[in-house]
Amino acid sequence: MNPVVSQPGYGTGGMMTSDWQSGVFDCCDDLGICLCGTFFPLCLSCQIASDMNECCLCGASVAMRTLYRTRYGIPGSICSDFLWLGCFPQCTLCQLKRDIEKRKAMNSF
Repeated sequence: MNPVVSQPGYGTGGMMTSDWQSGVFDCCDDLGICLCGTFFPLCLSCQIASDMNECCLCGASVAMRTLYRTRYGIPGSICSDFLWLGCFPQCTLCQLKRDIEKRKAMNSF
Protein backbone atom coordinates (compact mmCIF):
# COMPACT_ATOMS: atom_id res chain seq x y z
CA MET A 1 0.00 0.00 0.00
CA ASN A 2 1.41 3.37 -1.04
CA PRO A 3 0.93 6.35 1.29
CA VAL A 4 -0.50 9.59 -0.04
CA VAL A 5 2.29 12.16 -0.12
CA SER A 6 0.52 15.08 -1.81
CA GLN A 7 -3.00 16.42 -1.84
CA PRO A 8 -4.82 17.11 -5.09
CA GLY A 9 -5.41 20.79 -5.71
CA TYR A 10 -8.56 22.48 -6.97
CA GLY A 11 -8.08 24.28 -10.26
CA THR A 12 -4.40 23.44 -10.68
CA GLY A 13 -4.79 20.78 -13.38
CA GLY A 14 -2.70 21.83 -16.36
CA MET A 15 -2.07 25.22 -14.81
CA MET A 16 1.35 26.46 -13.84
CA THR A 17 1.83 27.58 -10.28
CA SER A 18 2.09 31.28 -9.64
CA ASP A 19 2.73 33.47 -6.67
CA TRP A 20 1.00 36.40 -5.00
CA GLN A 21 1.12 39.56 -7.11
CA SER A 22 2.19 41.52 -4.02
CA GLY A 23 3.36 40.68 -0.53
CA VAL A 24 1.30 40.82 2.64
CA PHE A 25 3.04 44.02 3.75
CA ASP A 26 3.14 45.78 0.35
CA CYS A 27 0.51 48.36 1.35
CA CYS A 28 2.16 51.08 -0.74
CA ASP A 29 1.25 49.13 -3.89
CA ASP A 30 -2.32 50.46 -3.55
CA LEU A 31 -2.99 52.98 -0.81
CA GLY A 32 -6.75 53.02 -1.49
CA ILE A 33 -7.02 49.31 -0.73
CA CYS A 34 -4.74 49.75 2.29
CA LEU A 35 -6.89 52.54 3.74
CA CYS A 36 -10.09 50.59 3.09
CA GLY A 37 -8.62 47.49 4.76
CA THR A 38 -7.40 49.50 7.73
CA PHE A 39 -10.56 51.50 8.46
CA PHE A 40 -13.32 49.43 6.79
CA PRO A 41 -12.18 45.78 6.79
CA LEU A 42 -15.75 44.44 6.59
CA CYS A 43 -16.38 46.48 3.43
CA LEU A 44 -13.15 45.20 1.89
CA SER A 45 -14.09 41.67 2.89
CA CYS A 46 -17.45 42.02 1.13
CA GLN A 47 -15.74 43.42 -1.98
CA ILE A 48 -13.45 40.39 -2.09
CA ALA A 49 -16.36 38.00 -1.66
CA SER A 50 -18.28 39.81 -4.40
CA ASP A 51 -15.28 39.60 -6.73
CA MET A 52 -15.21 35.84 -6.16
CA ASN A 53 -19.00 35.40 -6.44
CA GLU A 54 -19.24 34.25 -2.83
CA CYS A 55 -21.34 35.22 0.18
CA CYS A 56 -20.27 38.50 1.78
CA LEU A 57 -19.65 36.74 5.10
CA CYS A 58 -16.93 34.58 3.50
CA GLY A 59 -14.56 37.37 2.42
CA ALA A 60 -12.34 37.37 5.50
CA SER A 61 -12.26 33.63 5.96
CA VAL A 62 -9.49 31.08 5.74
CA ALA A 63 -11.66 29.19 3.26
CA MET A 64 -11.81 32.18 0.90
CA ARG A 65 -8.05 32.72 0.97
CA THR A 66 -7.44 28.99 0.50
CA LEU A 67 -9.91 28.83 -2.40
CA TYR A 68 -8.24 31.78 -4.11
CA ARG A 69 -4.74 30.43 -3.50
CA THR A 70 -5.56 27.00 -4.89
CA ARG A 71 -7.50 28.45 -7.85
CA TYR A 72 -4.38 30.30 -9.01
CA GLY A 73 -1.83 27.69 -7.97
CA ILE A 74 -0.27 29.88 -5.29
CA PRO A 75 1.85 27.79 -2.92
CA GLY A 76 0.82 27.59 0.71
CA SER A 77 -1.37 25.63 3.08
CA ILE A 78 -4.56 25.99 5.06
CA CYS A 79 -2.40 26.33 8.16
CA SER A 80 -0.42 29.24 6.67
CA ASP A 81 -3.68 30.88 5.53
CA PHE A 82 -5.02 30.57 9.08
CA LEU A 83 -1.86 32.04 10.59
CA TRP A 84 -1.70 34.99 8.17
CA LEU A 85 -5.35 35.85 8.76
CA GLY A 86 -5.03 35.36 12.50
CA CYS A 87 -1.89 37.47 12.93
CA PHE A 88 -2.30 40.13 10.22
CA PRO A 89 -5.98 40.14 9.19
CA GLN A 90 -6.12 43.58 7.53
CA CYS A 91 -2.81 43.14 5.71
CA THR A 92 -3.89 39.71 4.47
CA LEU A 93 -7.24 41.06 3.22
CA CYS A 94 -5.45 43.89 1.43
CA GLN A 95 -3.05 41.43 -0.20
CA LEU A 96 -5.94 39.36 -1.50
CA LYS A 97 -7.76 42.42 -2.90
CA ARG A 98 -4.56 43.76 -4.52
CA ASP A 99 -3.97 40.37 -6.11
CA ILE A 100 -7.53 40.27 -7.47
CA GLU A 101 -7.15 43.76 -8.95
CA LYS A 102 -3.80 42.95 -10.56
CA ARG A 103 -5.15 39.73 -12.06
CA LYS A 104 -8.16 41.65 -13.40
CA ALA A 105 -5.78 44.14 -15.03
CA MET A 106 -3.90 41.22 -16.66
CA ASN A 107 -7.22 39.64 -17.78
CA SER A 108 -6.39 36.49 -15.83
CA PHE A 109 -9.03 36.73 -13.11
